[in-house]
Amino acid sequence: MLKVITKDKIDAELARISEKQAFKLDSPAETIVRKIITDIAQRGDAALVEYTRKFDQSDFSLVDLEITAEQIKKAEKKVSKLFREALDKAIANIQAFHSKQKPDEWFETLPLDVVLGQRIIPLERVGIYVPGGRAVYPSSVLMGAIPAKVAGVTEIVMASPPSIQPAVLVAAAAVGVNRIFQVGGAQAIAALAFGTKAIPKVDKIVGPGNIYVTLAKKQVFGLVGIDSLAGPSNALIIADRDADPEFLAADLLSQAEHDPHSFAILATDSPGLIKKTIEEIEAQTKKLSRKEIIGQAEIIIFQLDNIKQAVKIANQIAPEHLELEIGSPQRLLEQIKNAGAVFLGPYSPVPVGDYMAGPNHVLPTGGTARFASPLGVYDFVKSQSIVGYTKPALKDVWKDVKLLAEVEGLDAHARAIAVRFS
Repeated sequence: MLKVITKDKIDAELARISEKQAFKLDSPAETIVRKIITDIAQRGDAALVEYTRKFDQSDFSLVDLEITAEQIKKAEKKVSKLFREALDKAIANIQAFHSKQKPDEWFETLPLDVVLGQRIIPLERVGIYVPGGRAVYPSSVLMGAIPAKVAGVTEIVMASPPSIQPAVLVAAAAVGVNRIFQVGGAQAIAALAFGTKAIPKVDKIVGPGNIYVTLAKKQVFGLVGIDSLAGPSNALIIADRDADPEFLAADLLSQAEHDPHSFAILATDSPGLIKKTIEEIEAQTKKLSRKEIIGQAEIIIFQLDNIKQAVKIANQIAPEHLELEIGSPQRLLEQIKNAGAVFLGPYSPVPVGDYMAGPNHVLPTGGTARFASPLGVYDFVKSQSIVGYTKPALKDVWKDVKLLAEVEGLDAHARAIAVRFS
């Protein structure tokens, strides 16, 4: 669905987009997910097999659950040499980028021998969810596993619906995923969160999925960590009159083909560019295999007075992806406060970020770029504060600490300080 929004209707459309992006609890789905989680927690692998038979593969059995080394060897024979070469390039770029994200430990000694510091500790075991269904996602394997490996995670467990495609298995083996399970949906999230005899319990679950996966992650949060609650994928392109309408149409369509709930927005001050881009969208759509999905997704074009308005719109929508297809795109960069990833210029389309550039493509959706960040190494570590006081150091502040504790009405806190000097 394509529509052009004139300047008198921009505020109303922004309000509608904000409502669309809001993460809503779908009551029937919430109830279904809660039942699945309860069943997995109580009955483990038996429930896991039942739900997999029901939703994914009717003849599924427990022996099909974990991918074997032999299956990975067979998968490696089914992918092309060109795929392996492209995969290796992507892995190298993603590793290089994420290696720069590693947080530092630090320690300092203050007067009177006070020692303060911060330790950085990798998580021991994480679960990566890789969607199946409408497409094949080896890139999702890379984006989940590589930052975990860079962080120093001991064990990476992957779950993906049956039957896992060879390209996904090859990607998992290439980045060192330790165990791979053919299980999807809410049942996979529950199994990773609680653990079963077959599937180990993890400390954190990352990776996008459908509404059932997302609601399951929400319900198990606290028992395990999660990365985020993923909403529909989205992109915003800011373009001036010199932008190429063929490029713009291609980029809008590449976003719209994700999912029927996806949306792609073009914001420009050029009526001529709008006309040419619409013509390109119509012509290019006819050539695409996923035109049915594109027809259900939204392509929205804002007709603006100037590019300044586009910056305001970007910061209000807080898009997952933001393309700046304008002359000297760096000039707007400091003004962009809310966006998951920013793509500079006509030769930095979103797909190069999805697959090859290096930054993570698991990005904040639903307007959460106002406060959230892309998936990164920092999602797979935890920090630990270190406090070390000598007796002279504590003596220097004990009365102040006692006073603050008393103000808060915590007598035992105050006494735990005072007893050392009474």
